Amino acid sequence: MHQSDQIFVGGGGAEYGEGQFVRLDYANRHGLIAGATGTGKTVTLQILAEGFSKMGVPVFLSDVKGDLSGLSRAGSAAHKLHGTFLERAEKIGVLDSYAYEAFPVTFWDMFGKDGHPVRTTVAEMGPLLLSRLLELTEAQEGVLNIAFRVADEQGLALFDLKDLQALLVWLGEARKDLSLRYGNISVASIGAIQRRLLVLENQGGTELFGEPALELADLFHVTPEGYGQINILSADKLMASPRLYATFLLWLLSELFESLPEVGDPDKPKLVFFFDEAHLLFDDAPKALVDKVEQVARLIRSKGVGVYFCTQNPDDVPEDILGQLGNRIQHALRAYTARDRKALKLAAQTYRDNPDLDIETAIREVGVGEAITSFLQRKGIPGMAQRTLIRPPSSQLGPVSPMERAETLAYSPVSGKYDTRLDRKSAYEVLKARAEKAAAEAEAAEAAEEEAPALEREYRAARRYSGTRVTRSTSRRSAREQDFGTAMTEMVMKELTGTTGRRMVRGILGGLFKGR
Repeated sequence: MHQSDQIFVGGGGAEYGEGQFVRLDYANRHGLIAGATGTGKTVTLQILAEGFSKMGVPVFLSDVKGDLSGLSRAGSAAHKLHGTFLERAEKIGVLDSYAYEAFPVTFWDMFGKDGHPVRTTVAEMGPLLLSRLLELTEAQEGVLNIAFRVADEQGLALFDLKDLQALLVWLGEARKDLSLRYGNISVASIGAIQRRLLVLENQGGTELFGEPALELADLFHVTPEGYGQINILSADKLMASPRLYATFLLWLLSELFESLPEVGDPDKPKLVFFFDEAHLLFDDAPKALVDKVEQVARLIRSKGVGVYFCTQNPDDVPEDILGQLGNRIQHALRAYTARDRKALKLAAQTYRDNPDLDIETAIREVGVGEAITSFLQRKGIPGMAQRTLIRPPSSQLGPVSPMERAETLAYSPVSGKYDTRLDRKSAYEVLKARAEKAAAEAEAAEAAEEEAPALEREYRAARRYSGTRVTRSTSRRSAREQDFGTAMTEMVMKELTGTTGRRMVRGILGGLFKGR
């Protein structure tokens, strides 16, 4: 049922009305897949990924339960749902064209265990998203912005977390001079940021930052047969750190938005991005971040990227963003509480009315594998809400085995490219060299000051026992004695302040990178 310009989603038959399709020329107008747990959202995401791949459109999606890895393998008649799939295919009129099929898949994993490592740099993440990730206050975010500004002005590359940690230490030591230009730099704020960085390290955030960083071009592969590559981010372990998960996906969206050229209204998307568990992006999000997401959602379609939010309830997505999601698939919502009933009513009101369908009742009553759908039609007009039986998947339903995953990784188009971490010269190494140089200079100056009194004592002893008296005028002698007294006073002051200060510098800066 796939046609050259649209993807068959389901429907068909007297009970469900006409077949429902996603038009490729409106697929970049974004979409929503919503529904309670266990109602079939994952299978719907799977069949959409299949459809886009078959049309030559690369896909990026996150696999939060491990089930979507089955896209890399063809379905089987031995599967327990094989009979159900055939019955459904017959019911919606696609039995003759229904066949099992595998799709080209690239596995990614932030931790590098179930896929190719996927990384970015601290500099690419930027202070806004990093502040969101670290849950910083406004004052702490201000200090982090100063750190990024200073790093940029002084040519200090920020690749990984140790670069940022070293920069913050240096910022604290130089805060008096820097505060005059950039504003107050509080030691307490720096300490709070360092503590949050430590928490991020403990959550595995160290693996996210570093090199080689992900090249966006590697998400756009198309096979020689014309199939778009399906990029699957293994997120089952990543979900243990939900803010890290949400921030990474938002960073990826932002990078796509910043990097891709304008293409207007393409015949089909250049990439379709599925944001699963989308509520994690908006939970307790500051207004600046929500505004950023809204900007990206509004403008990234002109870059040829379609974004599909997957969540349990449409109410999880802010209204301004929800209004930009033109293609919608709503699985069942259960109205057990007053809040649930309100959310159900609001969800029904977002669809174009169908005189033959009570939308609110239908959303509550649709079964597993069924949904209320509405897709953009000609001239971008929303289609009427339609009760739809979702087509069965062609790829394997459920996860692949570790051996099958390893085989897919071995034949990946980016095999070996990201496996070995790089550690180029960056802020950490530059600041370490500065610290070592300052410590060496302090030690040399201290040694010179300690040597000066000994030389003076030897000079006096030599005059005492030489038997020669040098006659000078009283005024010149007084001046000499005064000069000598002044010099001795300054030397003592240096011993009391300068030497101690240099020892502290050598102790702090010299020990800063100890054990790194």
